[in-house]
Amino acid sequence: MTLLEEPIRELGRRLREREISAVELTEEALARAKELDPTLGAFLRVTPELALEAAAAADRRLQEDPAGAPILCGIPVAYKDVVCTEGVETTAGSQILRGFVPPYSATVVDRLSALGVVPLGKLNCDEFAMGSSNENSAYQLTRNPWDPERVAGGSSGGSAVAVAARLACVTLGSDTGGSIRLPASFSGVVGVKPTYGRVSRYGLIAFASSLDQIGPLAKTVEDAALVLTAIAGQDPRDSTSVVAPVDGFLGELRAGVKGLRLGIPKEYLEVGLDPGVRAVFEQSIRMLEGLGAVTQEVSLPTTEYALSAYYVIAPAEVSSNLARMDGVRFGPGFAGATTLKEAYEQARHEGFGEEVRRRVTLGTYALSSGYYDAYYLRAQKVRTLVAQDFDLAFAQVDAIISPTAPTAAFRLGERTADPLAMYATDVLTLPANLAGISGISVPAGFAAGLPVGLQVLGPYLGESTCFRVAQSLETEARIWDRLPPLAVAPA
Repeated sequence: MTLLEEPIRELGRRLREREISAVELTEEALARAKELDPTLGAFLRVTPELALEAAAAADRRLQEDPAGAPILCGIPVAYKDVVCTEGVETTAGSQILRGFVPPYSATVVDRLSALGVVPLGKLNCDEFAMGSSNENSAYQLTRNPWDPERVAGGSSGGSAVAVAARLACVTLGSDTGGSIRLPASFSGVVGVKPTYGRVSRYGLIAFASSLDQIGPLAKTVEDAALVLTAIAGQDPRDSTSVVAPVDGFLGELRAGVKGLRLGIPKEYLEVGLDPGVRAVFEQSIRMLEGLGAVTQEVSLPTTEYALSAYYVIAPAEVSSNLARMDGVRFGPGFAGATTLKEAYEQARHEGFGEEVRRRVTLGTYALSSGYYDAYYLRAQKVRTLVAQDFDLAFAQVDAIISPTAPTAAFRLGERTADPLAMYATDVLTLPANLAGISGISVPAGFAAGLPVGLQVLGPYLGESTCFRVAQSLETEARIWDRLPPLAVAPA
């Protein structure tokens, strides 16, 4: 058994009572990464020196004031490679950012660092967070720890796998259309997509700025709630961050679901669910009803248009955000180019992968003269309708539940040749991003030996309700502590 199998609260207790030290915990995490990650591919870069230095500082803090030290002090964490960390190369999984070392850290990193967490390194992801399988990284594949021939889910695949394999206690990912919740479901961990603006995006390398949101991936619902409490809150450096209390996530965690009204969107059950996924979802419904929840059907009629709208809006924002990537200061360079135009073309062709180039092309087309009204403007109108659908549904229910994805993890390479099939993986997750609401994926069961997640969607700033439902299911299903086969370190 590894120490990293234990929940954060138990680890915090042991650290405060000096049963273990932060250095010992960090050394174990680093050793596991050295042993297991060559197979898993979760980390793009490990930072042992920084980790051990932070662990030693955490031990001093715990020794000087054990009662006053934050619960996260000494806890090993790792960050998706789109989250800037001062002094550590951050590439967004792309060649065009190879060699980029941020001179500052993201707000979420600063907030966790102030609490004494131990940074282990940067985690693999789809290039610029564009993907549903983590097969678009410019550097390596990340493999599912339950079956190495299957995808980890994307785009935060490295973040999910690092938690599932107990290489880190908790990680941060980003969610633009399901990029936290999908890998959480595929890898059997908890993943939280907060309300848009709940967590500062300062220091996040942008994919689609009106959709992106940073959130935690963790072993347990409580671990995720602890970390969200730490990173949430208004930030003057992010004009889209909201002013709202962030101290209620843990208070209602164990309030249970008795009397809660849970909506089941009929359109989400009409997308060709895998039979095993449907069976796990139906079992989850029975569990929650047995705990006192009341379920009812709700309708989200614009669901069939949400996927198309998303894949106009998101690429349009990609076209704008990635225009700054010129290859001048870092990346593959442009040796031999004779004009500035040729230099940019060469750097971007060599620096951007196929999926990024595809989305830039789609987005530029949608924004171009003569097509803006036909595509982008219409997509934004659909987005408004999607948000209105959720508003109407939440007038009837407290939360909405569904499978996180139509299938469990699919095989590596199975969808890479068919972009439309890959995009359809997001069909149950991306509507929440279009609406800007809260959501969580919690492990609910297994289909053919692979994890299946239950998605809980809450209204705007409704994370507390999402946590209540997820905690209740986690307690009833009791599967969070099962280790996947590839998480067993060699003897």
